[in-house]
Amino acid sequence: MATALKDAIKQEQRQRSLSSAESEHLAPKANSKSFQRNLLLSIGGVFLLFAICFSIYQYQREKDYKIDILHSRLQMYNYEMVQTLGEDSLTNPQLFRDYVARHQMEGLRVSVIDLKGRVILDSYDTHIDSLDNHLQRREIQQAVHEGNGYDIKRMSQSTHETYFYSATCFDHVIVRAAVPYSTELTRSLRADNTYIYYAIILTLLLGVVLYYITHRISRHIGYLREFAVMAEEGEELDHELERRLPDDELGDISHTIIMLYWKLRHSEEEKIRIKRQLTQNAAHELKTPAASIHGYLESILDNPDMPSDKKKRFLERCYAQSERMNKLLLDMSALTKLDEMEDNGGEAHQAFREVNVVQIIHNVLDDTALQLQEKGIAPSLQLPQHIQLLGNASLIYSIFLNLIDNAEAYAIGATHLDIVCNEIETEGRHFYEFTVSDNGPGVESQHLEHLFERFYRVNKGRSRKLGGTGLGMAIVKNAVAAHGGTTTALPTPGGGLTVKFTLARF
Repeated sequence: MATALKDAIKQEQRQRSLSSAESEHLAPKANSKSFQRNLLLSIGGVFLLFAICFSIYQYQREKDYKIDILHSRLQMYNYEMVQTLGEDSLTNPQLFRDYVARHQMEGLRVSVIDLKGRVILDSYDTHIDSLDNHLQRREIQQAVHEGNGYDIKRMSQSTHETYFYSATCFDHVIVRAAVPYSTELTRSLRADNTYIYYAIILTLLLGVVLYYITHRISRHIGYLREFAVMAEEGEELDHELERRLPDDELGDISHTIIMLYWKLRHSEEEKIRIKRQLTQNAAHELKTPAASIHGYLESILDNPDMPSDKKKRFLERCYAQSERMNKLLLDMSALTKLDEMEDNGGEAHQAFREVNVVQIIHNVLDDTALQLQEKGIAPSLQLPQHIQLLGNASLIYSIFLNLIDNAEAYAIGATHLDIVCNEIETEGRHFYEFTVSDNGPGVESQHLEHLFERFYRVNKGRSRKLGGTGLGMAIVKNAVAAHGGTTTALPTPGGGLTVKFTLARF
């Protein structure tokens, strides 16, 4: 019974975990559909609103156009009457009625009104005295103020029919023509709805195209989101998602994001590899002097009767090895600080101050003058009078110190050391370009690209004998990078090594 209960509980937990995983797997699709729906509704809603507003505008515009045509025809009738009869003859009832009879239109009614609104003649009503004053009529008001006017679908108080009125103001009278607002006239004034059908069809077609476009965008954003979810959860990633991205601007942006991710990931992996390698190399480098110190001290302790001169020699060797360990630890500490500066570049640059590089170079040469003199190396400078830049004075000092120490230690047989500086411009930015070159034996070409790697040695045995830590050139490269520059190693023409680096003027 207990076993069956446990199995049931396990089965229920498995189903819950499966349903949770399925919901998480389906979440990106649901979100993708939601994005597509929102995008489709927003763009489609704006387009539909535009189409409705345009249709209403076009309908009213066409209706006004047809009304203007009818108004113009009646205005032409008014002008022809005045030109034919003359304005003075319009008040003659006989001439007026003869003209209307000769130029009769179906249902046409013509009135002559004075400027005070009193009806003088009317083609339908002979009892003009019974007609109301027309001065307040809309078409009369417009004619008085604007020269002509019209009114649509107003019922006549005398005939009780609905008319379309068009009035024209002349010097002394107003001529008004009116036609019955019949079913035929209503139909002729009605706007043509054909364009509305075309607008509906076009809207539907554009809706289909818009759906296809939003679906395509949503699908590719879904791919990108799936990539982001997998990256966030630390799942194994492949390049299949990249192959499904479109070959357009959206695809370019997605590819850029994915490439940035891969670069960041590789950068993090490279940092981890470098740290691991640094730890291993540091342990290896520290192991040798530590073992030597341990061996010398053990020999002294195991042999209390050891001659004093031999004991002194062992202690001197212990001191030399401890100095080597101390220098190695100082160099590792300097590299660690440079790595921190690289991670916090903005804050590090805020701490930069104006630095006189010429003075720093002279200080380094003064501090290393004795060693260079013992090696028979004569320094030569070709520098501008002033080299001012924003930077860290101690880091710039370490750049030149490590380069001069490297030349002094490994440029066996060199007789001169040249330090040259020129101003250059690259991509709109100004740099100081320095070259530090010697005429020693140089470095073989296969070693040049690795020269700035940490703990890299061209000749491991000889380097350790000379007391090098293998970190000096790495410090140079990182210190230069902290000042916005780059570092390269080249063979000196005629023999020797040349290190070229730039420092940004900021």
